[in-house]
Amino acid sequence: MRRLLKAIPTMLQVGFAEAVAYRAEMIIWVLATTMPLIMLMVWTAVAEAGPVPSVSGRTWESGSFVAYFLVAFIVRQLISSWAAWEINYEVRQGTLSMRLLRPVHPVLMYLVQNLVYLPLRAVVTAPVVVILLFSPGAAHLEKHWATWLVFAASLAGGWMINFFANIAIGALSFTMESSVKIMDVWIAAFFVFSGYLFPLDLFPPWLREVAAWLPFRYQLGLPVELATGVHSLPEALALLARQWAWAAAFLVGSLSLWRVGVRRFQAYGG
Repeated sequence: MRRLLKAIPTMLQVGFAEAVAYRAEMIIWVLATTMPLIMLMVWTAVAEAGPVPSVSGRTWESGSFVAYFLVAFIVRQLISSWAAWEINYEVRQGTLSMRLLRPVHPVLMYLVQNLVYLPLRAVVTAPVVVILLFSPGAAHLEKHWATWLVFAASLAGGWMINFFANIAIGALSFTMESSVKIMDVWIAAFFVFSGYLFPLDLFPPWLREVAAWLPFRYQLGLPVELATGVHSLPEALALLARQWAWAAAFLVGSLSLWRVGVRRFQAYGG
């Protein structure tokens, strides 16, 4: 543990230097995740014809769509992870062997590599935050400071679900040629059930109930709902507990899959 604690600051410094060096790649990734901005234009155009009712009784207008999709864009940037693609590449190339020889657990190394990009992503999203605060959507943001604390915790929980889901799917590459296709299916389900393309509040009641029990809502939908004042504080805390239960489940599941997969690992071409 002492050796690990000493290694983490160095890993953060190296990872941040790498993030700065490959900042153009990060910007391309950010531009590839701008779907909420496109959906913002679509839904505000719909709202111009009249408010959009939902099954919960909430009425969506242009301002509420602005708040929702700008927050969705911000949250999407802050919970991003790409460990599954890294693991698949390193398993195919055999370079994962080098990680396994190091004294730090590879999953922790992937975690640090993903975390160090957050400051740069925060800089990229800062203009969107400013636009949100001076837009019609500002009136639809949460007003209670305690809920914003829950929102911050939900961001951490959403990131953990996303990261450990990446680790779990990446670990499947130990037992198959590539698990990238499984990641593609996961992302497609995320687009539909997380609230990324449209608010879950606009789902039919039965589909909304299904989405409420899937992990995708707790990656992005829950933080966005908290920021836009959908839930009371008791409801927010109950949903946060459910989110962190999912995060714990993915943590345990991904590490179990990694442990089993490493035993089968052979460094192809390494």
